[in-house]
Amino acid sequence: MLDWKSLRIWLLAFVFGATLSVMGKVIWYPTTSARPITPFEFPATVPLPEWQPLESQGLTGQTAVDKTLQAGKHYRYIQNDLPLDIKMRYLVQSGGDINKFLQKYIGIEPASQELIVSRQQKKIGFHRLFVYQERAYLSSCINPRGGSMVTSYQFKKNRDIYDVRSRRLLLWLLGQVKLQDNRCLWAHLSIPLENSSPEAAYQVLENVWPDWYDWWYLHFPKP
Repeated sequence: MLDWKSLRIWLLAFVFGATLSVMGKVIWYPTTSARPITPFEFPATVPLPEWQPLESQGLTGQTAVDKTLQAGKHYRYIQNDLPLDIKMRYLVQSGGDINKFLQKYIGIEPASQELIVSRQQKKIGFHRLFVYQERAYLSSCINPRGGSMVTSYQFKKNRDIYDVRSRRLLLWLLGQVKLQDNRCLWAHLSIPLENSSPEAAYQVLENVWPDWYDWWYLHFPKP
């Protein structure tokens, strides 16, 4: 009959051997690096309380040449003659920097944004508000885990907290997932200013944002 000391030695030897085996698999057969992203197609409609949906359109112009951008959709809604535009883009290896997204995909430079405000909503995360060419905008990056982000620092911190955990680390060692999930659903909401003040327009966008965020967080694309 084994005593506790001998049993502990055998257990340590087993764990050590299993660790070496898994590490060898990762080194010699790094399957995650070649694992393709699961194809994703945006739905034609997304429910939004108190807003009437209009016809949506695909954002396909850049997906053919940009491997980071996997898919895009332009959703349109109306409420009491006020039009709401929401452009969604599914990005991989994104970095989470909203300013870079705005420059690369829409052509909005940081210097041309007016009345910039970054805010945080409880149980949701961060979003950025700004005015550009007589429209008010709300922009944010929805993560697969953790709250929404607007800067690369916030995005990286979020990934460090939620991705580098024991369960995901084990799956990474087994070659089933990448260590960090750098995917992002970039939400870009806007309404015309018309006769309203920027702050009033911001309030409209911030009232829409929780419902929109909650729906997409629950329907985030599979890796």
